[in-house]
Amino acid sequence: MATLIRMPEVAAGATEIVLSRWQVAPGQTVKVGDVLAEMETEKAVVDYAADTDGVVHRILVADGASVEVGAPIMLLLAAGEDPSVADALLGGDAAVAPAAAAVEPVVVATPLASPVSSSPVLDALPTMAAQAAATPDGRIFASPIVRKIARERSIDLNSIAGTGPEGRIVRRDLEARLENQSSPASTAQAPAPVTHAAPAATGSELAKQEYSSSYSMVPHSGMRRAIARRLTESKSTVPHFYVTADCKVDALLELRKRINDSSPVKISVNDIVVKAVACALMDVPDSNVVWTPDAMRRYESADIAIAVTTDGGLLTPVVRGVEKRSLSNLSLEIKELAERARAGKLRQEELEGGSFAVSNLGMFGTKEFTAILNPPQSGILAVGAASPRAIVEDGQIVVANVMTVTLSADHRAVDGALAAEWLAAFVRRIENPLGMLV
Repeated sequence: MATLIRMPEVAAGATEIVLSRWQVAPGQTVKVGDVLAEMETEKAVVDYAADTDGVVHRILVADGASVEVGAPIMLLLAAGEDPSVADALLGGDAAVAPAAAAVEPVVVATPLASPVSSSPVLDALPTMAAQAAATPDGRIFASPIVRKIARERSIDLNSIAGTGPEGRIVRRDLEARLENQSSPASTAQAPAPVTHAAPAATGSELAKQEYSSSYSMVPHSGMRRAIARRLTESKSTVPHFYVTADCKVDALLELRKRINDSSPVKISVNDIVVKAVACALMDVPDSNVVWTPDAMRRYESADIAIAVTTDGGLLTPVVRGVEKRSLSNLSLEIKELAERARAGKLRQEELEGGSFAVSNLGMFGTKEFTAILNPPQSGILAVGAASPRAIVEDGQIVVANVMTVTLSADHRAVDGALAAEWLAAFVRRIENPLGMLV
């Protein structure tokens, strides 16, 4: 029978999702598991797969549209089904009509004619947009996310030609306009400013002009806004405290060298650190917890988030059951998650869960730092670079490779003594790495 596909809640708590791009077209046959569309959340691009077989009858929203969770997005027919049945299903849903377009009409006032004409190209833009997107009564149709960005950037939608269904302005149209605004060709069309004679500048004024600063405004991405919101919330609402330790890692570096000399999978220092974190969570199970308002959530396995730097910001995909994995398996999993994070191909469920995180800046030469918790996780280990340092051993000053780590903990779930106990367990594991392979 005909199926009305609605926008799923691909991210926990989301009320509106951007449908980035359809992967199917009307008339195409799909099977369970086939990807129907790419959907953009604040942190990832999610593939939405079909949960039933059928034939695509109608697509109800355009690429780039922002759609409320639960709104209809597509009609799917069973094989051989009469299309009129699906049309009746669409017509019988009172909520479909406005949601099908995924937009609301917005009236945009036409600006007063300027006495100075900018250029023939810019003068033609409102006419092009009016032909494509305006209705006879002067309304402009655009997706909600387009209207939001246009308001933030003070962009007149009259000047944009829509390429969506029936001339609707979609996200790609607005992005093209922003690119044109920032290009040399567009800035060259701007009218020359009126200049006035000014008194000759003094020596100090010339010095100020010579060293004056310039800057550009880079719009926030959805990911950057999400990072700002979540970390501000974390730092202001979660009671952080910090515990620091130095780890002697000569045995770790020697073990890593021996493994990499014989293994086809190259192991990094970070792989061994993540494994040591998991073993320490198993050694001190009371630390493997997350605070909730009603009860403490205690985890039985070590599900650890790994901080990955991407062009858009920091992502933290979660590796499940780290304590059960071999170093080679763990290394491959971390590499695969990092690659997909940088390509924007993580699934939403891969960014959720876990009780602990690891953030490693050692590869950048950072000696030590503190990290902000990623709620609801109750711990994050900040890992610095290993470097030769003078230490006292058996009453003698010797040189050893030392790595400084700092644990940030949620004091609601982990007390100071418990955090110190966990950190001591981690230091034992990292300084005696061979025990993690047994």
